[in-house]
Amino acid sequence: MIRTLIVAAGLLAGWEVLVLLTGVPPFILPPPSLIAPLFASHGDLLLHHAAITVLEIVLGLAFGVMLGLAAAISMMAWPRLRDWALPLLVISQAIPVFAIAPLLVLWLGYGLASKVAMASLIIFFPVASALFDGLRRTDPEWLALAQVMNAPPHAVLLQLRLPSALPSFGSGLRVAASVAPIGAVVGEWVGASAGLGYLMMQQLARGQTPLAFAALLVLCVIGVALYHIVDLVLRRTIRWSADSLDTARSDLDRL
Repeated sequence: MIRTLIVAAGLLAGWEVLVLLTGVPPFILPPPSLIAPLFASHGDLLLHHAAITVLEIVLGLAFGVMLGLAAAISMMAWPRLRDWALPLLVISQAIPVFAIAPLLVLWLGYGLASKVAMASLIIFFPVASALFDGLRRTDPEWLALAQVMNAPPHAVLLQLRLPSALPSFGSGLRVAASVAPIGAVVGEWVGASAGLGYLMMQQLARGQTPLAFAALLVLCVIGVALYHIVDLVLRRTIRWSADSLDTARSDLDRL
């Protein structure tokens, strides 16, 4: 976290110097010194729209993670389903996000649902692909031990493959936390009545570039904070792969 703050301070200082040296007009690139006072004068406005965007991101992250978990475990449990589901996963990522957003707004409306759906779709793939890859990479020796012990398939999946795949799942979840704001903001750009993305588009249309940049900075803070929160939770709940395998071995011994 300290390094993140140092890097952020360095970027803001470089930004200020760049604007000062180049003389770029504020309506094109306002300096941080011009944006900073807006957090005091427009703090209530920024907080209102930030709360809506955070709600969209959190709900999208929750639904996306649940869908990713269900998809990865289902593909591992039923090989026939895997053959049909994997192409669908690839196709879902081949379609540009901006092409899906207008359709979701058309189908689900301008409210919260379309933004949550957009965030869920973006989050779904990294979680599903990372967890599925982790489930497939279970140590063959452990699988052989489970076979020798006549462990049932569901026990192998839930008590051996899944614990050993938790580090991979954690990597996918970190990526999901990083990209989660994209879905919500893209949905707000396409059609919304509130949110940081909506505020940015509204202020840019009015020529209020500094306030649009203030909303962008708030969005950056939300994204960085979300990543660090997810990373902290994962560090405390998901141990290194060796610990996961030890847990799986204890579960197998009780079968």
